[in-house]
Amino acid sequence: MNVVIIGPAYPLRGGLATYNERLARAFRAAGDEVRIVTFSLQYPGFLFPGQTQFSTEAGPADLDIEVSINSVNPLTWVGVGRRLRRARPDLVVFRFWLPLMGPALGTIARLARGNGHTRIVAITDNVIPHEKRPGDGPFTRYFLSACDGFVTMSRAVLADLQRLGFGSKPALYRPHPLYDNFGPAKPKAEALAALGLAPQFRYVLFFGFIRAYKGLDILLEALADARVAALPVKLLIAGEFYEDAAPYEVLIKKYDLESRLVRATDFIPNEKVADYFSAADLVVQPYKNATQSGVSQVAYHFGRPMLVTDVGGLAELIPAGVVGYVVPPTPLAIADALVDFYENDREEVLAAGVRQEAKKFSWEVMVAALKKVARVG
Repeated sequence: MNVVIIGPAYPLRGGLATYNERLARAFRAAGDEVRIVTFSLQYPGFLFPGQTQFSTEAGPADLDIEVSINSVNPLTWVGVGRRLRRARPDLVVFRFWLPLMGPALGTIARLARGNGHTRIVAITDNVIPHEKRPGDGPFTRYFLSACDGFVTMSRAVLADLQRLGFGSKPALYRPHPLYDNFGPAKPKAEALAALGLAPQFRYVLFFGFIRAYKGLDILLEALADARVAALPVKLLIAGEFYEDAAPYEVLIKKYDLESRLVRATDFIPNEKVADYFSAADLVVQPYKNATQSGVSQVAYHFGRPMLVTDVGGLAELIPAGVVGYVVPPTPLAIADALVDFYENDREEVLAAGVRQEAKKFSWEVMVAALKKVARVG
């Protein structure tokens, strides 16, 4: 089968690019011919909150990646769509995560499927965004209406598709596969040394881009709980601010938390991911709203217990008491879980549960779901 994946990939960086590149390898392992078409410009500079959109690492030599979509230049959308229409791939997989991309991706999809052969399937991270902006509804509908089917990575998004009126199109829920491309886990002592962390402390990890909906403020307030403050625990913040850091600095100063934090608030390159997860006792996702999170699948790969809040689809992948904790998004609930984890020495039991549960999440299952929804292969 001839497959094209449309979405972020090298030279762009981040979890979406990592996912799409790993998915391409999974298609290839299944015997398919696959290439990726990615963005020459993903976000205009004034809309991008981070330091840079582009990777400083070497590109993946084993993948065929075309860099040609400019998200704000319709001429590139038409050019890519027409080339796909002529090339007649069997399946085009779009990665849809933000309404802003709806016009570009929707136009490409419409042109590509105009050949009467190519099937269009979207992996929909979100169809109702975490952060609302003008145009969200029309942009999203424009893209979704151009698709033949959908694969969602949370049941919440599957329900959202039905609420938006797309329930008649084929759709499947399949959990986010493991992020198994960051190398093996390291012994904790080795990881601590690599990061220059003092071994007499224990470490809780907050990982990923810092945005309001991810609840770092809630976690900081939980850290201020007197019971947590009495533990030899530090919070390891590993990820770039995608918004103003000032509100977090106010909390850190208010609760005198500076000495209990380890800041790594730059973009974390792929080769360092293993160090951060291997150094952590527990990975915390204190989100205020979410559909699913790739952070959970990185934690599964490295065998790390998790603490997540009971919002959106996060809890679907985290059996409470087996691999970690599922709690309300409040400082008190998070503090209660942290105290239980450390005072009752839960790490090894939960880590064993993580290793067992991780066996359920495979890329082969995701590839099969995309083909089934497309009704090809």
